[in-house]
Amino acid sequence: MTDRRELESAMQIDRLVEGNTVVTVVKGRLDSSSSPRLDEMLAVIPDGSTAVLLDFEELTYISSAGLRVVLKAAKLARSSSVALAVCSLTPQVHEVFEVSGFSSLIPIHQSRETALASFT
Repeated sequence: MTDRRELESAMQIDRLVEGNTVVTVVKGRLDSSSSPRLDEMLAVIPDGSTAVLLDFEELTYISSAGLRVVLKAAKLARSSSVALAVCSLTPQVHEVFEVSGFSSLIPIHQSRETALASFT
């Protein structure tokens, strides 16, 4: 039987391509135990991609380890001449981005649609 803490700490990552944009949808908690999985996925930008979008609509928590992964991905994207943005932040995650200063480093969009439109 899965206990409640395991369900709350579980993270799910889905990756899809929309045009030349790689959309990574992260659900659950992004913390020190789950961040290596996302780090591994974001370490590779598929050939032909012009943008990376992190969709955090269902991200319930992000720790400093999660922020480090996002920053590392932003640096990789910048060095590869690929745009990177985040979208659909929950109020709690948005507050973490504001307090940490990430909101001035990484474009934040209200929805996936507005983010995708910004890449064209």
